[in-house]
Parts: sequence; C-alpha cells; structure tokens
Amino acid sequence: MDDGICHIKAEYLIPRVIVEKPAEPAEKPSNGAEAKENDTSEPPEKRARCDEHPDGQKRHEKKKKNRGQNKARQLPFKQDDALRLCKSLLDGNVPEGEGKKCQNANCRFSHDVEKFLQLKPKDIDGKCYIYSTKGYCSFGVTCRFAGEHLDENNRNVYPPDYKADNSMLVSTWLSTDLQHILRKRKYDFSKSTKIVKKFEKLQEDEKSDKTKSDEKVANGDKENAEEPKEESKPTGPVTDEDLIKLRSAERKRIDFRDKLYLSPLTTVGNLPFRRICKEYGVDITCGEMACAIPIINGATQEWALTKRHASEDLFGVQLCGHKPQLVTYAAQIIAEKADIDFIDLNIGCPIDLIFNQGGGSALLRRQNVLQVMVQSCSRVLADYGKEFTVKTRMGIYNNKLIAHEIVPKFEEWGASLITIHGRTKEQRYTKRADWEYLQRCAAQATSVPVYGNGDIFCYNDYEHIREKCPNISGVMVGRGALIKPWLFREIKERKNLDPSSSERFDMLKRYVNYGLEHWGSDTKGVENTRRFLLEWQSFLYRYVPYGLLERPPQRINERPEAYRGRDDLETLMASPNCNDWVKLSEMLLGPVPDGFNFVPKHKANAY
Repeated sequence: MDDGICHIKAEYLIPRVIVEKPAEPAEKPSNGAEAKENDTSEPPEKRARCDEHPDGQKRHEKKKKNRGQNKARQLPFKQDDALRLCKSLLDGNVPEGEGKKCQNANCRFSHDVEKFLQLKPKDIDGKCYIYSTKGYCSFGVTCRFAGEHLDENNRNVYPPDYKADNSMLVSTWLSTDLQHILRKRKYDFSKSTKIVKKFEKLQEDEKSDKTKSDEKVANGDKENAEEPKEESKPTGPVTDEDLIKLRSAERKRIDFRDKLYLSPLTTVGNLPFRRICKEYGVDITCGEMACAIPIINGATQEWALTKRHASEDLFGVQLCGHKPQLVTYAAQIIAEKADIDFIDLNIGCPIDLIFNQGGGSALLRRQNVLQVMVQSCSRVLADYGKEFTVKTRMGIYNNKLIAHEIVPKFEEWGASLITIHGRTKEQRYTKRADWEYLQRCAAQATSVPVYGNGDIFCYNDYEHIREKCPNISGVMVGRGALIKPWLFREIKERKNLDPSSSERFDMLKRYVNYGLEHWGSDTKGVENTRRFLLEWQSFLYRYVPYGLLERPPQRINERPEAYRGRDDLETLMASPNCNDWVKLSEMLLGPVPDGFNFVPKHKANAY
C-alpha cells in the first residue's frame, strides 16, 4: 500500500495530542461588513483582497504553501575582517626579521597578534585534524584547535623537516597569475573559438541545404530534391571535419558501465561529502554545478568547485551555461588547468534563474544551440583525452516528453555518457521517477551508455530497476545519498544496513574533519563547516532507522510519523527542528558565535 507515510513500529511512535477547540455559537451578522466577511460565495483570494484595513493590513491572509527555497536568507555568520588576522602573522609572535611581512599597504586585516588572541573565541576541545594529518597546521594562531600546536610564546610549531610549500591538503587550480589573466581577458581561447565557429558554419550549411530542398519540393521538383548530394573526396591534408569524426572515436574512453554515480548536488555535494560517499563505495563523483561565465572570469568561489580529493578516482566537473562559446571556453580552461576525468553539461536544472537565462533544462527547447554546445565541448575535450557527458530530464512539460528523441542526437554529437533524470522540469522533484520511460530512452542509444536517475533509496530499488530496465547501463544517486550515504555500500553488499546513532555520529565527525581540512580550521573555516553540516542535516534527519520501520524498506518520498529513536542521540538526529541540528553541530564544533542564525535552504526540505 503506497499511502505516502513511512510507518513506524508502535513502540517508537510519539502519541498525537489533539486539542479540541470549543465550538463557537453562530451569530447573526449585525451589519453589512460582517455579512460580507462571512459570505463564502466569493473566492477566498478575492475576499482577502477586499478585506483590508485603511492602513493596508489584510484581515484574512491566504496561507502560503511551504514550498520552494528560502531565497532571502542570509549567511548564518559573517566575521568582521578587522577581527581576522593577516596571513603574514599566522605563525604568531616570531622574532623580528624571521617572519613574513605584509606586502599589501591597504590590508584590511588585523596586524596585532596580542589583540587578536584576546578577541579570539575560545578554542574548541579536541585535536587539530590538519596538524595530526600533515604534522603542522597552516592556520597557525588563528586555528580554533591551536592549543595543540602553539608553544609557550604563542608561536606555531613546525616539524624539524618542515619545508615551506604553502600547500593545503586539497589543492586548488586557480593560481593568482591565472586569475589575473582571466580577469584581464587575456587567456588564449582561440582553439575553442575556431571549433565553435566550425560547428556553427556546418549547422548553417545544413539548414541552407534543407531550405533549398524544401523549396524544390514546394515548386514541384520533388525528384531533384530527393537526390542525395554527391560527396566530394578531399585531396591533400586531412580536413578539420575528418579530424572531428576520427578523434572522438579513436581516443581512449572511460568505461562508465555498471557503476554507481553520485549526482552533482548544489550546496550539499561539496568535497567533504563526496569523500564520505567514496568511503561508502561510490564509483563516480562529480563536483557541484559550476556556471561557465564565473569560471572564465576567474571567480574564486566557482573555481573551488573544481577541487578534487585524491580518493576520487573517477571525477568530473559539471558546467552550466546558455551560449556554446562560453561553455566551450570553460570546458577548455578546466581541461587545461584542473585535474578532471570528464566534464558534464547540465541540461536538467529546473531553477527559474537558470532556466530563464536559457541554461539548464531550457536547452531542451534550444536544440540548435545545444547541438553546437555538445559538439564543440566534446571536440575540445578530445584533444586533452577527457570525456564529455550530459545530464538531462525527460522534458520540460509533463505532457511532452522528448528525451527519447534527443538521446540518439547526443550520441551523434559526441557525448560519452547520457544521464536522464526520470522527471520533467515541471515536476522538479515531486511524484515518482518514470523508469519505464528511461528504459525506452536507453533503448534508443546504440553504443553510448545511458544512466538513469531518480528515487533510488535502498538496494531493493536498485535491484528492481536493473532487472526492470536492462538497457540502463548504470544509476545516478542524488537525494538518496544525502539522506543515507551508506546506500552505496548497501547496493554493493546487497543488504539493508542499520547503522547505530553512534556510527552515524562518527560519520559526522569525519565530515567535520574533512570540512576543516577543506575550508580551514580558523573561525571562518569552522563556521563554513558548520553551515554545510547543517545544510546536510536538513536531509539526514529524514532517514528512519531500519530497525524502527514497521514495513521496511523506507521509500524516498514517504513522510515518517512522529517517533522517538532507540536512544537520545537517535531521537535528536531525527528532529525536523533546525535548532536541534544546531545542537548537533555544537557537539562537534563548539558553541555557535553570537548572532548566529541558520535558515534551511529548502522550506519543506525537499520531501
């Protein structure tokens, strides 16, 4: 029975408390205004507009649905630059002449170590993960675990064999010099420009030939119109057109078949989360969606999305854009400067901001643009031995599915992997994913693997889909991995897992350590780690422990009844209240700073 409710065993249910309101006696309206207020013949929207006080306040507010994103939310915490220490003083009170000197005359950070240490928040209990991993901590006196690696004179401790390499545990590809070149628009994109123009010209020639043929048919010269155009064989050196055909077929390809693929997840699919998923057995990882324009403009935050951890043995970056030239530029520079195996094109994003600009799922109705984009990117990446993949949806509108028509085109245009989300743009994440339609789409491809995406939440779901959809080459997992990252292990071990609250808490500890390594162990890094932990917890709390289920397994769109866990920690982890999520973060990262306020990204947390 599919009633949308996740049924819990009776002994764990929290009884509902129903408060009955006393019935109010019906009173006759004493005047025309009250009669109008009690009149239900008019639609409630109209009555709400009419029933306003002179000062503009409404008597009857229409109740809004708890849907969409909290777009007006602010960052939970922002540290004043004047309270942050200049990087030249991270080693603390070193003797004059031995330390670094600040080269920026207009530096906005503090240069008073003693004052900084007085104002610095209390250190967090525990060991510094960076220090225990590298043997020294690059954040020095600003580290919130600095007590472990400062001497009695508040100087940062380094090992005897330390060599200054200024490297972090996770490398970044955007150097200062590269950023300067990009911002001055001096990077050489001539290769991409030439390739895009070549494919645009081929498309124009094809349109022109088709127009001439149509005109002949309209004029009654059907016989000549249907005559195939005789191909002229080129002499001399090989032409660009021949190179385009040869290189995509001859280059060494990645074997994408029968793998588990972690979906690119905006905000929550960060590098620390991907490391957790790698520990649980995922095969393919992909960074969060990066927009093409900020990439080619050298935006630090966007380039951070191209970072790769050593454990990610098959890693890609997802790009989003609305113009072939811009997306091809971004693909070229990422292939040249970042350590990636493939680049994925987002053709499925349903967010209005992206859609209205012509990117994401809007590309499905701009197929001439999409064709040049896929052909150009796959051609550019071929020169660097990288693959180009696409991720799309079934279509834009529920009553017009087009993915089955476009799959053969993706294959022809040079895509190495096609992933289809089993919903339309209109559906976003509501209703069930249509795997029967995905099977139909996969049957249209002859040599390129097709992956399916949607609603996989346990190994039973995976096994059912692989049996039901034999043409599907693999699966991509998104929300299911956010709610229970051990899903990948369940699939590979072919059994349902029931991790205890302490095991799940240890997973959060590892995530926090990876976050401190990635974002830093100073106050800014700690609060960034806390913020992304809370964003993840807005999905994690939806997991119902296997041992509590009356009818296992849990399905992804089922809402659980109110329940208590097998211990206090499990109950806390199941709380839908974000104040309880903050309590969890304080158990790992210490008390929140003054003025801290966290608002979840999704109003309804994407049920």
